[in-house]
Amino acid sequence: MRADLLIQNIHIYNSYFKSFIQGNAAVADGRFLYIGPRGAEDLESDEVMDGSGRYLIPGLIDIHLHIESTMVTPRTFSYGLLPNGVTTIVPEPHEMANVFGMDGVKQMIRASEGCMVDMFYAVPSSVPATSLETSGGSLDIPELDELLQSENIICLGEIMNYVDVVTAPDSKTNRILKHVRSHYPDLIIEGHCPRLLDLDLQRVIYAGVDSDHTHQTVEGLKARIGAGMFIEIQEKSMSEEVMDFLIANDVSEHFCFVTDDVMADSLQRRGHLNHLVRKAICMGMSPERAIYASTFTPSRRMRLHDRGAIAPGKIADFLVVSDIREFAIDQVYKNGRLAFDVNDDYRQQEFPPAFPAHYYESVKLPLLTEADFAIRTEEADGRYACRVMMVNKDSTFTREHRGEVDIRGGELLWQESPYGLIATFERYGKTGNRAYGLIGGDTIQRGAVATTYSHDNHNLLVVGHHPQDMMLAANEVIRCHGGFCVVEDGRVLAHLRLSVGGILSEAPLEQVAKEVERLCQAMESLGYRHYNPIMSISTHSLPVSPHLKITDRGLIDVNAGKIVSLITGK
Repeated sequence: MRADLLIQNIHIYNSYFKSFIQGNAAVADGRFLYIGPRGAEDLESDEVMDGSGRYLIPGLIDIHLHIESTMVTPRTFSYGLLPNGVTTIVPEPHEMANVFGMDGVKQMIRASEGCMVDMFYAVPSSVPATSLETSGGSLDIPELDELLQSENIICLGEIMNYVDVVTAPDSKTNRILKHVRSHYPDLIIEGHCPRLLDLDLQRVIYAGVDSDHTHQTVEGLKARIGAGMFIEIQEKSMSEEVMDFLIANDVSEHFCFVTDDVMADSLQRRGHLNHLVRKAICMGMSPERAIYASTFTPSRRMRLHDRGAIAPGKIADFLVVSDIREFAIDQVYKNGRLAFDVNDDYRQQEFPPAFPAHYYESVKLPLLTEADFAIRTEEADGRYACRVMMVNKDSTFTREHRGEVDIRGGELLWQESPYGLIATFERYGKTGNRAYGLIGGDTIQRGAVATTYSHDNHNLLVVGHHPQDMMLAANEVIRCHGGFCVVEDGRVLAHLRLSVGGILSEAPLEQVAKEVERLCQAMESLGYRHYNPIMSISTHSLPVSPHLKITDRGLIDVNAGKIVSLITGK
């Protein structure tokens, strides 16, 4: 029998027994040919590798992520994934769809063609996420039909508006769910249902949403798994209590690890899905079960039956690991060919611009003035109770606080209060909407931050303590057609250009990583306290993330699913 590659003397991971076996593995035509004790005496091979007692593991599979969260193009993302052992992903281009609609989804898929990492796309289901915001594009049933029938779509992306699923039978979200279940009954449906329990949770499951990737608790895990939901564990859910539950209970078939959102600097510094595998092992999970949750169960969830295991006929995507507990990756093979070697020079190739010309000119806002950061009101002079968005350093959830602020001469004197100003400006040239709020807690204590990287509508979001700084930060972003800018005392501390749709950079990964790191440092120097300040500030405009958020339509009470007033009474 002839093979292209024979790997001898190696510990091979068997997904079906969740254990390692000592033996040999042969690869032919990009697939595994044989796994067992037979070697060169029975298998003629073009190449023979001595495994030297190392470990052979399937390529890692991440079934829920957003490439746009890393702020790079699919090619750059693929380059960054391979050294971390990730060979298959299911990206959902939800952010690009919010900027450019159906064409944004198609352009992301086109930009993925030729990438080394396999990318099977999820079609965004919630664009915009709610009816309480203005986005650049929208997807409804006709657009979903076209994408499902013309593109390589593997699942319906996360259903985000769980409030409408439960409370609004005739909503767009429920119309989409009913259409998909009727016309595409075999399509996998992904979910986003933070903190739901009991009747509300089971109503979401009844509607067809049978997975959840949001922040988990043990109580939530028990409720979801007990009701038949598949759980996708991202890092923020890897608390000691959650990991102890996953380790102590026989739930291996009901969860996998996913990354969801990984910043460029974190990808460079810590890795990707391999970081979660390593962390799970450090927290007490056996390497065998951690590997299972990042290879076999995700492949089964997405019905990718040709991968996720080392067995005859499976695609030969695999890692050679020297230290199983540290999950130290020596080589990565894709379709049976070496894609990465830790001892070789690994550099990113340069590519020409990958998107249409108008994708680089997507911010349609005039330059702002200091007057644009004044809150005008018709209320009489006096002291008023106001809603304040309070930032929490341990979560992207924000809470509502009631603070007191003076009104004088038709203006809310926010600068004389203990709070900062948060403002958002519709950037697509559709409505000219703008909205204002107050902000406090673990956010910046001085200066200003402006960005078009604001989930999910990606309008211009500005947070600050001085109108002049806010104006400068906002105008830097507008001039560059998108990005992030941090300012203090009239001086730019950090500036990240995101020229593709205001959310992506075509710069090399190493450059973007350094700029993101400088951006986080600049925000922290202004007093921001958060494990991920970029993700924290960018979700202030996400009206499906509890509890008080802001869009161009106004302040949003997320749990109630409605717009609420800034000023609540005298």
